[in-house]
Amino acid sequence: MTSTTPAAGRPTVATVYGYPRQGQNRELKKSVEGYWKGRITADALRDTARELRRTNWRHLADAGITEVPTGDFSYYDHVLDTSVMVGAVPERHRVAALADPLDGYFAMARGTQDVAPLEMTKWFDTNYHYLVPELGPDTVFTADSTKQVTELTEALRLGHTARPVLVGPVTYLLLAKPAPGVAADFDPLALLDRLLPVYAQVLADLRAAGAEWVQLDEPALVQDRTPAELNATARAYRELGGSTDRPQLLVASYFDRLGEALPVLAKAPVEGLALDFTEAAAGNLDDLAAVGGLPGKRLVAGVVSGRNIWINDYEKSLSTLGTLLGLADRVDVAASCSLLHVPLDATAERDIDPQVRRWLAFARQKTAEVATLARGLARGTDAIAAELAANRADLASRAGSALTHDPAVRARTAAVTDADGRRAQPYERRAAAQRAHLGLPLLPTTTIGSFPQTTELRTARADLRAGRIDTAGYEDRIEAEIREVLAFQEKAGIDVLVHGEPERNDMVQYFAEQLTGYLATQHGWVQSYGTRYVRPPVLAGDISRPDPMTVRWTTYARSRTSKPVKGMLTGPVTMLAWSFVRDDQPLGDTARQVALALRDEVGDLEAAGTSVIQVDEPALRETLPLRAADHAAYLAWATESFRLTTGGVRPDTQIHTHMCYAEFGDIVAAIEDLDADVISLEAARSHMQVAGELAGAGYPREVGPGVWDIHSPRIPSVAEVTALLRKGLGAIPAERLWVNPDCGLKTRGWPETAASLENLVEAARQVRAETAETA
Repeated sequence: MTSTTPAAGRPTVATVYGYPRQGQNRELKKSVEGYWKGRITADALRDTARELRRTNWRHLADAGITEVPTGDFSYYDHVLDTSVMVGAVPERHRVAALADPLDGYFAMARGTQDVAPLEMTKWFDTNYHYLVPELGPDTVFTADSTKQVTELTEALRLGHTARPVLVGPVTYLLLAKPAPGVAADFDPLALLDRLLPVYAQVLADLRAAGAEWVQLDEPALVQDRTPAELNATARAYRELGGSTDRPQLLVASYFDRLGEALPVLAKAPVEGLALDFTEAAAGNLDDLAAVGGLPGKRLVAGVVSGRNIWINDYEKSLSTLGTLLGLADRVDVAASCSLLHVPLDATAERDIDPQVRRWLAFARQKTAEVATLARGLARGTDAIAAELAANRADLASRAGSALTHDPAVRARTAAVTDADGRRAQPYERRAAAQRAHLGLPLLPTTTIGSFPQTTELRTARADLRAGRIDTAGYEDRIEAEIREVLAFQEKAGIDVLVHGEPERNDMVQYFAEQLTGYLATQHGWVQSYGTRYVRPPVLAGDISRPDPMTVRWTTYARSRTSKPVKGMLTGPVTMLAWSFVRDDQPLGDTARQVALALRDEVGDLEAAGTSVIQVDEPALRETLPLRAADHAAYLAWATESFRLTTGGVRPDTQIHTHMCYAEFGDIVAAIEDLDADVISLEAARSHMQVAGELAGAGYPREVGPGVWDIHSPRIPSVAEVTALLRKGLGAIPAERLWVNPDCGLKTRGWPETAASLENLVEAARQVRAETAETA
C-alpha cells in the first residue's frame, strides 16, 4: 500500500458524530429514573449529566479524537431536544413545560396520567426510538439555544476543539407528523420557511459562543425523496449558508447512500459534507466522483461502522480514504454515524474468549480505529505499521474460525425447499379449525407476552449467577411467578394467557444464550429509548439449537390452567435486527439458519400441546431498507424466514406475530405474506392508524391493534380503551379484532399493569356487548 498525505500538510481531523450517553455503569439511566421517583433532585441529575459529558469528551480526546461532538448528549432523545430547541412543544404540554422545563420535557417523552406523550417510533432502520414531532399550520417556532450553547461552552472550557451536532431542519420536518386535530394530509415540510430563521438564530448563538463548525444531520436525505423535497433542501441550505452570522456548516448523512440529494448538497453554500462510506452506503464513493467531488469543501469520511461491532478492515478503509483525497480539498476521518448505536467498551467483556474479543470494536475501540486511520492518512502507512499487522491477524483469525463455519448447519440450510415455508392449508380453512379448537369469544383479550420484571425476579437471577441459590431454588421462584401471573390473568378475565416470561432477561438475549453461534455480552448496553437499555447479543457464527428453549416453562403454565396459553418466541428477523449481526455473509443466509433453529422449537411446543404460538417480529418494518429499490429483496428473505419458522404446524395451531412502533402502511403485502393467523401491532399512540392502513389494503386476517400504550406510565381508562376499540371496529370486523396492549409489559410495574389490564378487559366486555346488540 502506498503512503498518502493530505494537501498543504493540513492535519487530518479524527472525529465522531456522537457517543453513548449512559456512562460506564448506566449512570444516566439510574439518575433519570431516580429523579422520576423523587430520590434525587434536578440539580443532582444535571450534575450527573455534566460529569458524563466531561468523561465522554476526555475519553474521546485520550483516544485521539481531535474534534469532539457536543449537543449529542440527551436525557431522553435528541429529536425531542430539537423540538425544545425550536419551540415545538405540543399545546397539551405547554403548561407543564412553562412551569418546569425539565418536568415538561419528560411529560412530552412519557406522558402523565392526564396527558398523552408524543408518539414514539424507530430512528430510520435502527433499534433506537425517537419522539415524533407534532406540527400543524398554527405551529409557531421560537429559538431556544440554551442546551446547545451550554454544552458547547462546557467543552470549550475544558480545552476541547468542539463541533455542535444538531438534527438538520429538513430531516426534522420530514420526521414530523401532523398534530392531533390537524388534517392527515398536512405536510410538515410546508413549515420550512418558518423554521429556517429559528435555525439561523441557533447557529448565530453557537457562533457567538465560540463554535467554528456546526454539524447539521440530514439522514432523511438518504431515503427516496421527491423533487419537491430536494428543492426544499436546496432552499434550506441556500438560506442557512447565505447567512453571514454563522459558523462553518458540515451537513452529515448516514445509514445509506445520499443518492439524488448528493448533487444538491454538493452545490449548496456550505463548507463541508459528511458521508457514510461503509458497506451500508455502497455507492457514495462512485456518486461523489460522478458529481466532480467537493472542490473547496471539507469531506468527513465515515469509514468506521457506527452501527456494528466488528473491527474495521484498515487496509480497505485506507484505500477508500486514499481515493477520497482526490475528490475534496480536505478529507477527515470519522465513524459512519453516531456511536450511540454500539456499546461502550469491548474490554469489559471478560467472559468472551480473548481471541474472539479482538474481533470486536465497541465505541471506545472505534474511536481508536478512527484515530489510527486519521494518523495513517496523514502520515502514511509506515506510521501505523504495527496496527496494520495486528489488524490483518485479527481479521484472518475470524475468517478461519470454526465458530463461523458449521458444515452441518450449512448443509441443512442448503436443503430447504419452498414447501418447507408454506402451511398445509389456506388461512380461511385454518381460521375455522382454530375457532372450533380454541372456542374464544368475540373480541378475545390477550397480552403480548411479558409481565413486569420485578425486583424479586432480577434478584433471583443475580443470586443464581452468584451461587447464592441453586438451579432448583431458582426454578421454584420462576414457577411461583408463573402461577401468580396466570392467577391474575384468570381473575381479570383474559381469554388467551401467557406465562409472563419471568425466566427471560431479554426477548433476544434469552434465545441467543441457548443457540450456538451467538455470543452474549455482560456490559454491552445500548440505548433503545429513554432509560430503556438492551444488551444486543453478537451473532458471530453459524446458528443451531442444541436443546428446547421454552417448552419447559410453557408446558408448566399449561398445566396450571384450562385456558389457552401462548408459546412465545422471537422471530428470525428480530433475532438479527436486535443483535450485532455477522457481516461476512448475506443477511438472508443468517436469517435462514436462525429460522431453522426456531422451527425446531415451534415443533416441540406444538408436540407438547401448545395450540397458540406467537413468533414476534417487531423488527420486520424497522429493518426495511431505506431505499425502495432494496425493499423487494429484503422482504423476500425476511418473510421466507418467518414462514420457515412456522410452516410446519397443524392447521388448528394458531400462529400469532407481533410488531410495534413503526409505520406499516408500506409493508401490508409483506405482513400478509408472513401467513400468520393473528397479528398484534402498536396502535395506541397513533390513534388506531394501523387499523385503517390494514383495512385500506384489504388485509384479511385477524388483527390486535394495541389499545394501551405501555411505554407510558399512565393507566388508560375504560372509556379511553372503548373509544379506541370502537375506532378499530370501524376498520376491522369484530370477528377478526383482538384486544391487547401495544407491547410486552416487562418495563411496567404491577399496580399499573393490573389496573390497565382490568380496564382493558372491561372495555372489551362493553364493546363486545355493544357489538352483540348491534348484530
